[in-house]
Amino acid sequence: MGNTTRRDWRRLAVSGLATLSLATGAAMAAAASPAAASPAAGHGSAVANPYSPAYGHSYRHGVIPTRATAAKMSQWASGHNSPQVATGPETLSYGGGINGVGVLDGHAKVYLVFYGNQWGTQSTNSSGDATFSGDADGAAAAAQEMFKGIGTGNELWSADLTQWCDGPNVSSGATSCPSNASFVPYQSGGVLSGVWYDNSGASPSAASGNQLGSEAVNAAGHFGNTTAASNRDAYYVILSPTGTNPDNYQGQYCAWHDYTGDSSLTGGAVSSPYGDLAFSNQPYNMDSGSGCGVGFVNSPGTLDGWTMTLGHEWHETMSDQFPAGGWTNQQSGSSYNGQENSDECAWLSPGTAGGAAMVTMGTGTFAEQASWSNDTNACAISHPIVSHGESVTVNSPGNQSGTVGTAVSLQVSGSDSAGNSLTYSASGLPAGLSISSSGLISGTPTTAATSSVTVTATSSTGATGSASFTWTISTSGGGGNGITNGGFETGSFSGWTTTGNAAVSTSAKHSGSYGAMLGLTTPSNTSTAAQTFTAPTGSTKLSFYYNVT
Repeated sequence: MGNTTRRDWRRLAVSGLATLSLATGAAMAAAASPAAASPAAGHGSAVANPYSPAYGHSYRHGVIPTRATAAKMSQWASGHNSPQVATGPETLSYGGGINGVGVLDGHAKVYLVFYGNQWGTQSTNSSGDATFSGDADGAAAAAQEMFKGIGTGNELWSADLTQWCDGPNVSSGATSCPSNASFVPYQSGGVLSGVWYDNSGASPSAASGNQLGSEAVNAAGHFGNTTAASNRDAYYVILSPTGTNPDNYQGQYCAWHDYTGDSSLTGGAVSSPYGDLAFSNQPYNMDSGSGCGVGFVNSPGTLDGWTMTLGHEWHETMSDQFPAGGWTNQQSGSSYNGQENSDECAWLSPGTAGGAAMVTMGTGTFAEQASWSNDTNACAISHPIVSHGESVTVNSPGNQSGTVGTAVSLQVSGSDSAGNSLTYSASGLPAGLSISSSGLISGTPTTAATSSVTVTATSSTGATGSASFTWTISTSGGGGNGITNGGFETGSFSGWTTTGNAAVSTSAKHSGSYGAMLGLTTPSNTSTAAQTFTAPTGSTKLSFYYNVT
């Protein structure tokens, strides 16, 4: 969130679990006790709610209060209602940017930094994830798979981010984006860019904000991001090990994000030779149990709150990279004043409007929360990808023809009105052919048929375009049937007669997907593959590939 966390938490108190009602009752008895002292100033408006973890700690942007703390905030807010504001109490506005940066308007590069040797011995699991002996809950692997999965498997949980923008054409205070703004693109293909285990020493028992930011600087150097340009789209998640209490989170909150240039950090702003860096404080918040979301969506749901808070802070970094230059609630008459997109939807119960839910990505299913969407005026757990009038054109190659057993190479091209990069896919290709992400169709046809092919190009923002054509594969050019299954691309010896030891294998391929293997390592002349064919009219040459091993 921004540097304020005032929020009408009554929605949470009403829809929360029974365990929350006890905390709410306790809050009712104590709500009047704190003095309404003036909180510390930070970047943006000050926190008004004295129960907020950001009260007097304005660097805790996007701070996620524990559920008990949220109940106390709700009770305080219920007695301090403000008049209705004109644009809606949850509408976010643009903060004008900090050093020209408002949102993360490129493809995010997320770096996970496992901070301190208390994580234990590092290993690698079958998915290629770093795992640690000191991570009994399996949090490290879950974090990696989640960030790998963003923008895959047709997930639309992250697509609400495509409405946010920055750039010189966006006015400070704007509540919507002009068409010539720089928008957050849909994060196709995952955002995890690196994992570092910094076991050079122990993580502090209670790291300060400055120490956490300094670890982000260390990580930038480790990953070679040594210029401001290389860090423009970077986000460093500082993951502290179990048993530690970074920035004294226990009993107050679950995570927050900020940037190294924030002078309100405990210990002061961080000196970075690599430009300003976006980072987050991600405690091992399973140590806080249900207060930080264990069991919030599932039972036992050990990692529910872990992935929800990871997603919460990432969403807010994308829409408010250097707080509070991006999109925050600036409604002075709203109890949401100062909050960011995910703050406004925190701890909404599963099954309610905008409530937390399981989100399916290409790498698995993860518990996530919704984030506020200006364009739908609601908390969105799923949102269409916004294309902003961008158009994608695929140049049709025209109808194609080919012959079974004859290799194909066809480059399809396209263009994007916004100049974004394109990734290609295809449906209906003849058997034996495939398309690369750059649009090259190649392979060896295996079956005579006429196919209806559609090639689709997808831009980095999610905009698409397509072209359709027919592709006719015949067995020969006339006067004979030619060789059947000459490349063995059926994955079998169909059309051939074999003797002895004969097999079709991917390891024997010269091109395409398959090749034939004859005989054993001991030389013999008893293994054969043969077929009788009539050469097509005009054919004068027979070509083949043979390798003796």
